[in-house]
Amino acid sequence: MKWTTAADLKQQLMHLWQRGELLRPLVTGHVWESRRLSFRGPDTAQLSEHFEMVRTWLAQLSGIDGIRIQWREVNHRVVGMQRLPASIWVDSLEEAIGLIGKDGEVRRFKVLLELTRQHQPLLVEWLGARPLLAVELEQHWPSLLAVVTWLTEHQQPGIYLRQVDIPGIHSKFIERHKSVLGELFDLVLPEQAVARQYKGASQFSSRYGFLDKPTGVRFRVLDQHLALLPGPGLPDITLDSTSFAQLEMAVRRVFVTENETNFLAFPPLPDAIVIFGKGYGWEALKQADWLAHCTIYYWGDIDTHGFAILDQLRRRFGHVESLLMDRSTLDAHAQYWGREERQVMHDLPCLTAEERALFDLLRDNRLGGGVRLEQEYVGYRWVMAALKQLSGISG
Repeated sequence: MKWTTAADLKQQLMHLWQRGELLRPLVTGHVWESRRLSFRGPDTAQLSEHFEMVRTWLAQLSGIDGIRIQWREVNHRVVGMQRLPASIWVDSLEEAIGLIGKDGEVRRFKVLLELTRQHQPLLVEWLGARPLLAVELEQHWPSLLAVVTWLTEHQQPGIYLRQVDIPGIHSKFIERHKSVLGELFDLVLPEQAVARQYKGASQFSSRYGFLDKPTGVRFRVLDQHLALLPGPGLPDITLDSTSFAQLEMAVRRVFVTENETNFLAFPPLPDAIVIFGKGYGWEALKQADWLAHCTIYYWGDIDTHGFAILDQLRRRFGHVESLLMDRSTLDAHAQYWGREERQVMHDLPCLTAEERALFDLLRDNRLGGGVRLEQEYVGYRWVMAALKQLSGISG
């Protein structure tokens, strides 16, 4: 029989617990109002057909501590006058908590609440919004409060996280808890201490005024006359983005390629450098305003993601030209076609008409399912021929 059991009633209260509704009143001070629980009991036919089962069910229901049963009397034509539940109520917060066995969690939450009121009262609001997370973080909460207090006293510190000096707290602790610390910082710091244009754990340092790990730009100078280092050869150089932005070279052409082997094998060319790309995201190049005066060529895979990366780069540098990302290159290397598992499906507004036409062919699978040509499969002679065709360049 599908009559409501003690487990069913407790499950209803567990839903309230999981939504934080049994802990939140401890923060807000709102008075608990008697809550009616849903239940299902025997109908008239079952009352006579399964009379002994009904009596057992009633005894079990009546034995549940913490609930109040509102009764009704039923005059049954077979079994006579019977007393059955009309509704079931939980009258207090304490009873609700006791029914699901969460007394220990509540005691610990009260300790967290008191600690927060003493040290960071502005975070009491967060405890009301995220009470279950607070319980999960119980053992770390004093340290989290200490980090919050430190930053309120050292706003926009301008140092690396590794340099934060709080007794008993290592920078790795801050790294591990960036997400929750971000929520806490936003509640206690003044508006001018938070750079709100930066979002997410990856931009945590920039948002709260810490120094961030420098973003590197890896490149090779392709013209011996522009060499940055003494000696023969065209070395592989990595600079932080700020230093790269301050370079002063007579560079007219910049090639960007996503494949490391292609980057290392890129041939010497006058007035040119080649940059090893890193897929999506061009933060490292954004500071280099001098790139705006160079012709930029992007060479990526011929697949939907390759064109999506091109589209993104072109949003920062609108004059970017694609290289070896055309239909003739694709067709000439049909024997090397691979399969792209997860395609980009949204439109790419920064593509040229020719690029968009090829992108649509790939996205719509009109050449086959998920066709792609990875750039390392493009023949080296084909690469050299393409470079020679560029105006003013000879190999």
